[in-house]
Amino acid sequence: MERVITRVKPNPMVKPKNTGKTSIGLPTFLESTAENTQGFKKLRRQAAELFGMEDALFVPSGTMGNLVSVMCHCRERGAELIVGDQAHIHLYEQGGVAQIAGIHSRVVKNLPDGTFDLNEVESKIRQHFPDSHYPRTGVICLENTHNEAGGRVLPLSFLQEVQTLADKYQLPVHVDGARLMNAAVALGVKASEILRFCDSVSMCLSKGLGAPVGSLIGGRKEFIDQAVRVRKVLGGGMRQAGLLAAAGLLSISDMVDRLQDDHRNARTFAEGVQTFASSLCDINIDAVETNILMLAVNDPRMSPEEFCDKMAEVTEDEITVMGHGVRVLMNPVYGHTVRAVWHVDVSEEDTELALQKLQYVIQKVNQK
Repeated sequence: MERVITRVKPNPMVKPKNTGKTSIGLPTFLESTAENTQGFKKLRRQAAELFGMEDALFVPSGTMGNLVSVMCHCRERGAELIVGDQAHIHLYEQGGVAQIAGIHSRVVKNLPDGTFDLNEVESKIRQHFPDSHYPRTGVICLENTHNEAGGRVLPLSFLQEVQTLADKYQLPVHVDGARLMNAAVALGVKASEILRFCDSVSMCLSKGLGAPVGSLIGGRKEFIDQAVRVRKVLGGGMRQAGLLAAAGLLSISDMVDRLQDDHRNARTFAEGVQTFASSLCDINIDAVETNILMLAVNDPRMSPEEFCDKMAEVTEDEITVMGHGVRVLMNPVYGHTVRAVWHVDVSEEDTELALQKLQYVIQKVNQK
């Protein structure tokens, strides 16, 4: 028997969930244009309430959500955003702010917990206008939870300090909150408590919240009015998309509380790794705050790439030894680091099976 865990992986392919709410009003959700459907209007209202902001907007992806937001804050080409050097906006969105919007990124060093030194941030704010030598700083960007830091949650005290600094220079703060609700659940607060220190947010519906497609951005009404225009020119306006609104509504109403299960399962796996005390891989268990963990694979007998291959393959020997085969999909991200993500399709049983597979891989390496 082969047990396939296809969900403990870097960018989870979350399957849309059936919550039993079948009477979503299909004709209503299939009306002609996204902005005019009752479903999207309801989604915008509920998202704005969730964020504690004046208005919200659906966009097809988180990358578009961040790009739209930055473009709304930086209205002129040649403006500048300040962003962490390990931020998703900086690393994994194709430099879209520069490529499409003509906005320059000024990076600051991210600390291991996803924060950064605010003295460094302040030193990089450009306040030389109308001197023509310099770009004008338009926005400070944060990421919460922080992906490259292993799902770390930005402390509320840090967010308040960022807001204070931004206010000093009359700058807005945008947060890439792809996993915002993971941060809220980890802190035990409402999302609005986190976002009261920010001017805009982009939150993904199709990661831990289980929707098939989409993200939400939030901000002041004037900001969202401009975002509608920017989304249009980027190709983000859709027709006959009401079912996506239905999925989004179910995500924010039904899928938030269960995020604690993902956090618990990730922690269980981390504790198992620590218990094995193997030279093959190690983990900083104090850094496992939400649903992401980073394994350090430092053994010269196996590279991170080989480790991921072994975790994903099933051999006849494994089936003989364990009585079944288990495929666990992770991926190497940088240096000797391997990343794994827990979400709605990874159960407590799956997590135990993943630990069994890891133990098997460790044993095979030790036999060499």
